[in-house]
Amino acid sequence: MSDHVELSNLTKTYTTPKGPVVIVKDFNLRIADGEFVTLIGHSGCGKSTVLSMLAGLNPITSGGIVLGSRELTGPGPDRGVVFQSPNLLPWFTALENVQLGVDQVFYTASREERRQIAEYYLTVVGLGDCLHKRPTELSQGMRQRVGIARAFALSPKMLLLDEPFGMLDSLTRFELQGVLMELWTRNHITALMVTHDVDEALYLSDRIVMMTNGPEAFVGEIMTVPWSRPRDRKSIMEHPDYYRMREELIEFLNVRAYTLKGQEPHGSHAAPPSAPAKAMSPVPSPANSSRAPDLASVA
Repeated sequence: MSDHVELSNLTKTYTTPKGPVVIVKDFNLRIADGEFVTLIGHSGCGKSTVLSMLAGLNPITSGGIVLGSRELTGPGPDRGVVFQSPNLLPWFTALENVQLGVDQVFYTASREERRQIAEYYLTVVGLGDCLHKRPTELSQGMRQRVGIARAFALSPKMLLLDEPFGMLDSLTRFELQGVLMELWTRNHITALMVTHDVDEALYLSDRIVMMTNGPEAFVGEIMTVPWSRPRDRKSIMEHPDYYRMREELIEFLNVRAYTLKGQEPHGSHAAPPSAPAKAMSPVPSPANSSRAPDLASVA
């Protein structure tokens, strides 16, 4: 695979009353075309800061980001972003919330074609019967489905996910992980996702990037996830390497995230290495997994 995204010596400094604080320093990462990468680390280490700089929502202090062959200087429709809270416009329906971005990106398409794009992605995420409901009529999980549909509907070059399932209960989180994989598998958009959940990282990722503790956080270690796709959660959990890899991730969070910075480990920040894996159950299939209509004319 060729490199699709390159983050070079990425640094972010904030000015505070006590002087400048460097959150992320000399962060380097290459992501291949079509690769799904997750970023894990302790709260406050700068994971979301890296993601927001890549999204163009947070200015870069130094270093640079190249997406494809273009250096990024701000936000753009070539990056679809899914936040922990979808932040839907409350006076719009689910369909209107998704179509808002579609109208901006595919402005040369007819109004009907743009509506079909929005309707298609909402149907794929299981909201075909909720197109005309407003956010107040939807559960938190359903609103997040709208957020996922909104990001994919833009046909972005890259998908950025900032702890998109962090506010959901376990069952809903498992369901939406399946929805995400259902959509991602169709076109393998290059993706970077921030998560605190090592099980989620192992299930979704091609590689897991582990960040050191902050301040001045950087890439500590990178784990390659060996399982082929499509993936079955039960089969992964039964794989002989699963718990070994899980323990390695937890040990990094407990120990090496600190020692790589010359700091004393603090075990209270994560589960001890001997902690058992959280129970996981098979992910229900999306409500509608029909293939997409031919949208090439508007893409």
